[in-house]
Amino acid sequence: MTTQPTDASEYAVCIDNSDFPAALELHKIYRVLPDPDAAAEGDMRIIDESGEDYLYSAARFVPITVPVAVRRSLELGV
Repeated sequence: MTTQPTDASEYAVCIDNSDFPAALELHKIYRVLPDPDAAAEGDMRIIDESGEDYLYSAARFVPITVPVAVRRSLELGV
């Protein structure tokens, strides 16, 4: 099952880190950057463990909506 991100999705949970164990942590919430071209190809632009953004298959993630308090915490890095 491939889940396409919506324009409103700014976060996603990693459900498959195979081939990328150093860059992606299973079950971790990641920031998603808007990239319509990548989405059209079935990819998502993710800020990974390196702190940089890279393209990964959207099938590796489930887009989520987070409550405001969680969003603030994620943005502050606490």
